[in-house]
Amino acid sequence: LNELNKNTVDFQPNYDGKAEEPLVLPSRFPNLLVNGSTGIAVGMATNMPPHNLGEVIDAAIALIGNRGVSIADLMKSLKGPDFPTGGEILNTRSEIREMEIYETGQGSIRLRGEYSVDTVSPGKSEIRITSIPFAVDKATIVERIGELILAKKIPLLIDVRDESTTEVRIAVECQKDADPHLAMAYLFKHTPLQNNFSVNMTCLIPVPGSPVSRPDCLNLKQMLEQFIDFRFTTVTRRFTYDLQVLERRIHILNGFKRIFDALDLVLTLIRQSDGKADSASKLQQRFALEPIQTEAILETPIYKLSRTEIKKMVDELKDKQRQAKDLQALLASKKRLWGVVKQELGEVAKTFADKRRTKIGRRQTEEVEFDPDAFRVKEDAVITISTDGWIRRVGVMKDISKARVREGDSVMAILGGSTLDAIVFFSNFGSAYTIRIGDIPPARSGYGDPVQKLFKFKDGERIIGAWSFDPRMRPRVGKPTSSSSKNGGQLALFDKKGQPQMAAAQEAVAITTSGMGVRFELSVFQEASTRLGRKFCKLKEGEDVLGVASITGPLKQTVVAVASHKGRALLCKAEDVAQLAGPGRGVIVMKLDLKDTLVAFTLLSAKDDRLALIKEGGGTLSVTLRKYQVVGRGGKGHALFKRGRLSGMEPGDLIIPVIQNEATH
Repeated sequence: LNELNKNTVDFQPNYDGKAEEPLVLPSRFPNLLVNGSTGIAVGMATNMPPHNLGEVIDAAIALIGNRGVSIADLMKSLKGPDFPTGGEILNTRSEIREMEIYETGQGSIRLRGEYSVDTVSPGKSEIRITSIPFAVDKATIVERIGELILAKKIPLLIDVRDESTTEVRIAVECQKDADPHLAMAYLFKHTPLQNNFSVNMTCLIPVPGSPVSRPDCLNLKQMLEQFIDFRFTTVTRRFTYDLQVLERRIHILNGFKRIFDALDLVLTLIRQSDGKADSASKLQQRFALEPIQTEAILETPIYKLSRTEIKKMVDELKDKQRQAKDLQALLASKKRLWGVVKQELGEVAKTFADKRRTKIGRRQTEEVEFDPDAFRVKEDAVITISTDGWIRRVGVMKDISKARVREGDSVMAILGGSTLDAIVFFSNFGSAYTIRIGDIPPARSGYGDPVQKLFKFKDGERIIGAWSFDPRMRPRVGKPTSSSSKNGGQLALFDKKGQPQMAAAQEAVAITTSGMGVRFELSVFQEASTRLGRKFCKLKEGEDVLGVASITGPLKQTVVAVASHKGRALLCKAEDVAQLAGPGRGVIVMKLDLKDTLVAFTLLSAKDDRLALIKEGGGTLSVTLRKYQVVGRGGKGHALFKRGRLSGMEPGDLIIPVIQNEATH
């Protein structure tokens, strides 16, 4: 502010027009780069990271010395952002250059807090967080860590304490023999201890001859050019103002010089005048003085006209004339003016610059990759899925017949698996929703949670099938056993020691109400999806997926059985249904008459497997491999009866996949 009164910047009326305010302040360093800024306006925003004062001034001085310097050369001085709260930028200096943040004015920087590990007793450690990311509240971090510990989501930690004074110090107590670096990997992932700083170097650029500025996204060189040009103008205007002040004083002193040899005459004229105005008029006429000179003489106390005081004025005049001459020479030389700008920048750096607080791309310890499975408790669980879309997770289910469902609802499927494994739910809208079993909230009581709590289902969307990816849940494949029909067509293959073998790959078949079919690998859906799920089948308007069934036996021995509302059934080989790598319409399994739709579908692999159908008005009938011939896909199928229609199919026997080990089958 010390240059504000020297006409270094322009002023404008304030909000009510009663005073004036500066358009900008005559900053002596690139404040926007050093202190950063965050703001938002209509249709635009800025997010400028702070930088080290010394580095910014070094870059500015380098640009003054060579206006053609490249941004890469400027970054030899300005290494990257330097946040006042310290922390560590995970991007290396070469990565920052490669991302072209300072070339484009936009980009993202990964920032995390720093920590150290102290051993408090044999086998027991304490983590001490010594810096936090910029613009993150320390209390928020402490609170978040405490919540994770209370929720037992990070069993490696016991307690957290804020021991900060003038410096940040957050103490985190670890369990005995716990890996503190693994715990920090979790905290970096789930707390604000690590975040991204989105750089957006949008600024307001002055428009020459106008008080209005224009927005623009600048690179590093452009920002420094704007500052040094502004600083050059500021210094020039300051020296111009100083010269004008000197010239005014010289002008007044020259007036005194004219009367020093005729002081007696001056006093006589003043005594003989009729007041101040008359005295001023007589002095101006007699000594050819300017009004301002005359006013200064008349306002001077009489003791100032002594010999000693006169000598002081004469000496002051000589000094002021010398200073004015120096300023005139300085203002006439751009080279000298730029030298002053550089000198003053250097003085600011010498007085205020400090060491860099934020490290760039340097790891205090070896990086530990975050592994979510390391923080999950592995245990077996049973998932109950109801027809109305309620999902319930329990640890043990001793009596399947007592599975709890709401009144009017029924159990669709019961699946088992480890909390570390995934489960996928298929919907009638052709979407698959995958979630880890451990992420399904355990049922304290009641009927579980509606599927809408886990996923974003659309109106009318419902679950039609599910699959557990626990390796122990894979079906045994091979020749049919004598009990295969009692286990829903499950087949078994034994090795030389008599142990059952698992299927190497697992596929599923989906059939739509319009008679289309798709075959796909279940492994595609093993990774967790978003709440919106991912598509496995494309549908037309008014079309639904009738069902999804996994192939539990050899593909060549698996048969697709479908039945339509008008009472026609078709059996074709599952391998005739083309396998798709991505979501699609699939192939025609059964041609349907106008206004006919499929109402039943299952997979058959043994002679006694059946598709149990329900007729309108009552009555049932079965479709089996013994009774009906397997034909090619795309036909109209067999007529099941001459009169009547089908309303649907009977629920199949509830197959409960049992978790198996080497000792049981």
